[in-house]
Amino acid sequence: MKRLRIVASALLVLLAIACNNASDTTTGTSDTSVNNKSGDAATAKAALELVFADSTYQITGVAKEAGGALFVNYPRWSDIYKYAVIKAEGMYGKVAYPDSVTNMWMPGQPGKDKWVCVQSVYVDDKNDLWILDPSAPKLKTIQGSGAKLVKMNKQTNKPERRYSFMGIIPDSAYVNDVRVDTDKNFAYLTESKGGGIVVVDLASGKMRRVLSKHPSTKSDPAYKFIIDGRELMKDGKPARFNSDGIALSPARDWLYFKPLPDDKLYRIKTDFLRDWNMSDTAINSKVEDLGHFTTTDGMIFDTAGNLYFGDLQNYSIIKIDKNLKMTTLVQDQRLIWPDSYSIADGYLYISCSQIQKQPEYNNGVNKRTSPYTIYRLKL
Repeated sequence: MKRLRIVASALLVLLAIACNNASDTTTGTSDTSVNNKSGDAATAKAALELVFADSTYQITGVAKEAGGALFVNYPRWSDIYKYAVIKAEGMYGKVAYPDSVTNMWMPGQPGKDKWVCVQSVYVDDKNDLWILDPSAPKLKTIQGSGAKLVKMNKQTNKPERRYSFMGIIPDSAYVNDVRVDTDKNFAYLTESKGGGIVVVDLASGKMRRVLSKHPSTKSDPAYKFIIDGRELMKDGKPARFNSDGIALSPARDWLYFKPLPDDKLYRIKTDFLRDWNMSDTAINSKVEDLGHFTTTDGMIFDTAGNLYFGDLQNYSIIKIDKNLKMTTLVQDQRLIWPDSYSIADGYLYISCSQIQKQPEYNNGVNKRTSPYTIYRLKL
């Protein structure tokens, strides 16, 4: 009888071990599923590759040529400032682009031929470089009549053509990001202060500002933007930005855009934006509300139709597929305000601007503790 009890006990132990193993296997499968959605911290840290860092000057934009140079821009948002646009040389090296003179605008000077306050750099699908200069130092008013989009000639490293926004936007405006349709020869830009989309016929230079009064280009006042455990505040009020991120679908038939800091995403057919005969009211009626996603700054499409976002509140990079399904690719504390994106050579390049660490959002205290960075992520 005693022997039977021992055997029975042994069988129970083996059964318990088997159950535990089965439970572990099930948990592992479940974790894999979760990780496909939310990212695994260890994998995420291994996946992010640091390619550029600056311990002093704040960056916002990144643009990578296919098989070529990495361009980075620095906005003139504070007195800690040196260059507007540089070509990166290795991890820390930088060369003023296209030269030091173009980067040496001074208050009171005209802004037509110099970088005043560059917000974005962008390489299109023909590998051409575009530089967007809202020309509004410290996010105040346009200086030197310099608000412009510039297409660079990479053979001569000189401007090939400038598109001035003076007369199209008020002096209080701030053009933020740009996408270029190289087939139709149009550019689309967000304006993040008043809100709106600027449409540019690159052949003729004709342009217009649309959706400036539509809710899709306005930050939702009901959304409470919590980051680092608190609501982002400026001057005692919740910090608000309007239309900011922008992306052009691979077929160039849809323009996606969104305001900050809320999680809504919108789109509109580019046919409507290129129709100069459509009224503002008619264009407003064509905006599609795609619902709630994340609080991203910039965004970008790959050629397969996947849309890449940041998730500022969770230090993450998100992929949204054609069916609008979200997947977290990376969650990593190094992603301090992922700002702008560029895709080249099979990698997603990500700039981190640390905006929430700026003094104006922290009662005058600079909360930055690490360099401003550019990472890349294998797609």
